Amino acid sequence: MIYMENNFNKKDKTNVMRLLDEWGVSYTPLSYDTEKYTAARIAEAYGMEPESVFKTLVTVGKSGNYYVFMVPTCNELDLKKAAKAAGEKSIEMIPQKQLLPLTGYIHGGCSPIGMKKQFRTFIDETAILFDTICFSAGKVGFQVSMAPDALLGVVEIELFDITK
Repeated sequence: MIYMENNFNKKDKTNVMRLLDEWGVSYTPLSYDTEKYTAARIAEAYGMEPESVFKTLVTVGKSGNYYVFMVPTCNELDLKKAAKAAGEKSIEMIPQKQLLPLTGYIHGGCSPIGMKKQFRTFIDETAILFDTICFSAGKVGFQVSMAPDALLGVVEIELFDITK
């Protein structure tokens, strides 16, 4: 089942939600059964465009620097465009086993908000086309929906064309 704010269990608040509350940033918490719902189905259930649901990906550049990229879940990160945006010769996805120690998040629950260390972060330029976007709230099965401008106000994010 999918839940929105008025049905949301307060004890299930994630660190991302607590940070947004602390900063006074408006958002809508969402939760869902991960076995029954895909990103496309979640978008449909909330009346959102599938392109407005974003995934958070962590990469490493040839220099050894880490970068975070947010792309619509229905698209794929273009590693060449990502490298160009970051000013790197090349970029690759980090191994999944490095995600938790590096960010504090597990695969499927990675958020650009509240990482152990804030890495240079990019979001696909299409994000600004939507009134609200949806992305992980830092725990599998939990998302937040908020205005792209609000996200840009709490995390330093650069807009680029980074999808295939």
